[in-house]
Amino acid sequence: MSYAIVRNEKLTRDEINGKCTHNDRKAKNHSNKDIDPTRTHLNYYLKKNTLTYTKEFDKYLKESKIQAHLRNNSIVMCQMIFTSDQAFFDRIGEQETKRYFDECYKFICSYKNLGEQNIIAAVVHLDEGAPHMHLMFIPVVHTKDKEGKEIDKICARDFWKGRDSYRKLQDAYFNHVKSKGFDLERGMFVEDTGRKHYTIEEYKKITNYENTKKVLNDIKLDLPDTPNITDIKINRLSKKRDEIILEQIIKPKDKIIKELYADNMSLHKELSKQSKVSDEIEKYQKERDSILADNKALNLKVQSLEKEYKRKSNNLDFDYNNRKNELEKEFKDKSFDLEYEYKHKIHKLEKENKHLHKVIDKFKTTIEKFIKWICKKFDLPSEDEVVRNFEKDNHTFLDAEKQVKHENYLENEYELDR
Repeated sequence: MSYAIVRNEKLTRDEINGKCTHNDRKAKNHSNKDIDPTRTHLNYYLKKNTLTYTKEFDKYLKESKIQAHLRNNSIVMCQMIFTSDQAFFDRIGEQETKRYFDECYKFICSYKNLGEQNIIAAVVHLDEGAPHMHLMFIPVVHTKDKEGKEIDKICARDFWKGRDSYRKLQDAYFNHVKSKGFDLERGMFVEDTGRKHYTIEEYKKITNYENTKKVLNDIKLDLPDTPNITDIKINRLSKKRDEIILEQIIKPKDKIIKELYADNMSLHKELSKQSKVSDEIEKYQKERDSILADNKALNLKVQSLEKEYKRKSNNLDFDYNNRKNELEKEFKDKSFDLEYEYKHKIHKLEKENKHLHKVIDKFKTTIEKFIKWICKKFDLPSEDEVVRNFEKDNHTFLDAEKQVKHENYLENEYELDR
């Protein structure tokens, strides 16, 4: 059964133009190997932007005169991705696929009374995997000011207010497309699956063994600086107040930090195991290459035996038939032994590879559970914000491929400076 899939991603001003380059196919050389340039002409817009997303946003602010108290890291746009699996689109055909995305567009126009005027762009991609639509909109909420006057303002926090905001989105979206005659299932709840909803780009990169290993090796866990209770000077005149602060604020926070560090150490041990798994993968790859090289050498040996067989067959005397039978038997026996050895090694590699896939899947689940646990533990607003804060504070991208590219860039800059 196919599922009705909708994903939302909150974006800052610095992030939206990167989405524009991808969505409008402005890059000369696509880093995404799933894009088929010969099919790009099939892509189409339900609402086309004439400028970059940043310039469209500035134009929107100027023309709408909407209230917006924005900082550098404020969420200014959201990107929704609507799709299903390839089997669903193959089953319904081209015309129904177009109607499906038309209904997705109508859905978001009416969702929370957003309005089509707040949608910046909507493009359907038919040149990259299963058909999907990228829809960029400004999270405008219709509310009232302190005087009770109705106003519109840009506020992603209020638009996605509540921990169940995405659940409500999924329910409303599923009910909409179902009512329009599309035979789809509602996806499982994230609370049941324990999965984080990655962006398309993140999901394509997360299983890169080599880059994952590099990220794991670069991870550092340092105990955050915590106040030393014995160093706190308590004013005698405010001793009662300071004791309350000490007992109810400082000590509990200090305890939480230390517990978190202990959890981090436990996770780091698990990550270290995954790093060893990457080493094992490399080792098995080398063994596989060695087996292939041995197989090539064995094939050459077989060819040599065949040539020897033909040469001796041409020079046989009266015991020609007996000698020929002996060589044929020798050839068959050796061929059988070689084939058996090769199949045995291949079977062993396939079994080990299956085990490694399970280990990698477990690693991904561990990462996802850890991020979700952090958000729940500290009541953080979103998992995306946790990832961004981690990358900012540690100068490290959680996206393994992006991190490696960044380090390669720095190394190239260093070589040029030298």
